Amino acid sequence: MTMAFAGSFRRSQAGTGENNWGKVKRLFALGTLALLAACQSVVPRGGEVPATPTPQTDPNNIVSSDSDRHLVALLLPVSGPDGDIGRSIANATTLALLDTKNSSIRMTTYDTALGVDVAARKAVADGNRLILGPLRGDNVVKVANVARPAGVPIISFSNDIGVAGQNVFLMGHLPGQSIERVVKYARAQGITNFGGIVTKNVYGQRAMSNLTSAVRNAGGRLVGVQEIGGTRSSIDAATRRLRAGGQVEAVLVATGGRTALAVIPSIRNHGMKNARILGPDRWNTDTSLAGNKNAHGAWFASVADGLYRQYATKYRTRYGTTPSRLSSLGYDAVLLTARVAQEWQVGRRFPVARLTKPDGFIGIDGSFRFMRNGLSERMLEVQEVRAGQYVTIDAAPRSFVTGK
Repeated sequence: MTMAFAGSFRRSQAGTGENNWGKVKRLFALGTLALLAACQSVVPRGGEVPATPTPQTDPNNIVSSDSDRHLVALLLPVSGPDGDIGRSIANATTLALLDTKNSSIRMTTYDTALGVDVAARKAVADGNRLILGPLRGDNVVKVANVARPAGVPIISFSNDIGVAGQNVFLMGHLPGQSIERVVKYARAQGITNFGGIVTKNVYGQRAMSNLTSAVRNAGGRLVGVQEIGGTRSSIDAATRRLRAGGQVEAVLVATGGRTALAVIPSIRNHGMKNARILGPDRWNTDTSLAGNKNAHGAWFASVADGLYRQYATKYRTRYGTTPSRLSSLGYDAVLLTARVAQEWQVGRRFPVARLTKPDGFIGIDGSFRFMRNGLSERMLEVQEVRAGQYVTIDAAPRSFVTGK
């Protein structure tokens, strides 16, 4: 889908994060999210059908010459098993282009469900200077093998830290940061002894490592971390072993929401009745936790939801459906691109160095910035599960510069 929009968008360099944040809220209230100085979400695995993808053209848009436009490729699965997520992200990028009214960007969508390798080759051959996407970490490697030799950087929607670096940047929310944030908050509330329940997979191994370093950095004590399989007996055995290790004041349950609802009662039934339950940011995408009494009082760290809720309302009005929570990554990627485009000469390579400036960016999901290793750093808030909703109990800092 090729998109170009008339109009212009400008933003002055701001002084403080407080002022930037206020501008976002005011502009969103007016119906236009303006660009500012500004997962774990698990993406389902989908199949690929080798075929040559064809850019999809929106018949409602009349695209003029590309000689004065920045060419940006959007690599997403807009068909196939992952198509619902991919289409939601693609819709979000369209909404962002409409909101910013940026005349300098032409974005073309390439369907990775029709073959990731050929989609990447087609995107590069078409002269795109920046790639937004793909969605899954294993696809990032394939795209990078094509894009790197051509000098085309990638801003992916994945959160697989193993694929970052060498001009591959991750927009995805990194679970390690949410674990560090909630542990630091719990430690500030007087909690010293921590434990963990993690799944027997790569995510669980990384969560175990993240928890270990987070507790150490916060000055706490890690009583133990136990792995679970997919059965009730495995969960009960893990919680018994955790309790046997000593007094536990808080337990990180590094699982998805539905699994957590099976783990939490087992924690309560095996000698840790009063332990505070902690969770990863992926809980923010699972509403089943909010309405379950066993999860009430649990803490987890996540991006702020205030602007997302307003964005979701706009999205539903335009597309008649609820957006995927991951779609905010697409919206913010366009805001970021539009910001950098002000310093990007048409026809030249994308100015990668601009991505790692310390002031960062602000988008729907709050303040974020990229580090030189390709990982993103985000300002997170701490939320508590209360009576059918998630309530913010410690707001996210607003600026990397001021830390407030």
